[in-house]
Amino acid sequence: MAKVVMIYGQPGSGKGTQAYLLEAVRGFFHFDTGMHLEQVVRDPANKNNKKIQHERKLFDSGILLTPSWVLGIVQKKAGELAAAGSDLVFSGSPRTLFEAFGDSKNQGLIAFLKKAYGRKNMHFFVLRVSEKTSIWRNSHRLVCSTCGAPVLYHKNRTQHCPFCASPLRQRSLDKPDIIRKRLREYEERTAPILSKLKNQGFKINYLNGEPAPYKVFKNVLKKLESRN
Repeated sequence: MAKVVMIYGQPGSGKGTQAYLLEAVRGFFHFDTGMHLEQVVRDPANKNNKKIQHERKLFDSGILLTPSWVLGIVQKKAGELAAAGSDLVFSGSPRTLFEAFGDSKNQGLIAFLKKAYGRKNMHFFVLRVSEKTSIWRNSHRLVCSTCGAPVLYHKNRTQHCPFCASPLRQRSLDKPDIIRKRLREYEERTAPILSKLKNQGFKINYLNGEPAPYKVFKNVLKKLESRN
């Protein structure tokens, strides 16, 4: 049976890296909603769309995008993946209580995925790192300007993507002042999701995100395999 994995944690905790590893090693589809939304708001074809340009201003300032707008995009794509029987991994999404649980008029993503995949096939992880680690990792991180692959800091790191050789760039989100704002946003708007998941009986796996990514990944796999 296909699985859904949701990985949470502060900015820079390694959510995206662990999702990429699940994609590369175990064949999960990594639904990177942040990357998808960035593509939408930066698409030149949308330059005259007032709604999308409003969302772009929020994106570039580090403020979470409008929940109802995000939910519609994410749920449509998740439905396509569920219909295809894909294992699915989210990194840091859904980001708000509304996106996760909806309201009287909108079904949240958690209920949607529970119906599509089954409760026992949903797995939740939280990667814990210090604020110092969060700021350092993000401010030193680069991404590929073509394929979007993240490139972690190393003293011998080149300025070109090791996969496709395109130039690397720093995301607008990865400046120290923006990172601090994103940390506050996480505590105020995303962390409460975990409390509600617990209240609904879901198990949350808390892992130390400070070690090297491959070490964290071993612990992720161990938890997933223990549920098989």
